[in-house]
Amino acid sequence: MATSNPAFSRSLAFSPSTVATPGAQQLDEMYGRPSASPAQTGRMTYEDTVMKTLIAFGILLAGALVGWMIPALTIPGLIIGLVLALVNIFKKQPSRGLILAYAGFEGLFVGGISQFFNTQWEGIVTQAVFGTLAVIGVTLFLFLSGRFRTSARMTRIVTIAMLGYVVFSLVNFGLMAFGTTSGMFGLRSVEIFGIPMGVPLGILVVFLAAYSLVMDFESIKAGVEKGAPRVYGWQAAFGIMVTVVWLYVEILRLLAILRGD
Repeated sequence: MATSNPAFSRSLAFSPSTVATPGAQQLDEMYGRPSASPAQTGRMTYEDTVMKTLIAFGILLAGALVGWMIPALTIPGLIIGLVLALVNIFKKQPSRGLILAYAGFEGLFVGGISQFFNTQWEGIVTQAVFGTLAVIGVTLFLFLSGRFRTSARMTRIVTIAMLGYVVFSLVNFGLMAFGTTSGMFGLRSVEIFGIPMGVPLGILVVFLAAYSLVMDFESIKAGVEKGAPRVYGWQAAFGIMVTVVWLYVEILRLLAILRGD
């Protein structure tokens, strides 16, 4: 039956001539064709997500190089990066441009703070980079081997611990800003039984970051298995990037505390 709607009548897909019952040979050919891959259907894949993640980290490293050479960009990079991070977190649809912009500005912060730490403790950046790669590698290996998985109970505990750490960091920053503490790292420099508080706290936070990394891996796995739109690969890249930067900064600070402030 013809339709009076021009939008339909002008398309061959809705014309009567296109509606035909396929024969046995045609059916056999249809079933013999290979099914479309996730990439062809615009769905999220591991390969595409890895590529997006590498692109994002490439921009972050480029920004870090600029931040290393121009340390004055550290604070602007931190502030703008934080704003972009919040925008990307609360945005309903992932935006490649905003995520790559975050990578660039966050890179300025990472490069600037790395240059500062390396000036105080020569070679510490190299140690922090290898330490970060080691944690990522071990975490990924344990995840792929099925030995490191999240659970509802553990996730609740980690979430509470993260919130507690955020509160501690804000209080510590306030005390340092007003000159209440004398140590370079504020309360983290306070010694308990001869050990700076920042050492056990730093080890705990590294574990929290590693657990967050596992949650990121599981989110990517769920997205691929559920056939999430391909654009969400950028969201996955953003999540991995936030976790890795956090892990790197915490390891950098932990090494600095161990080497003495």
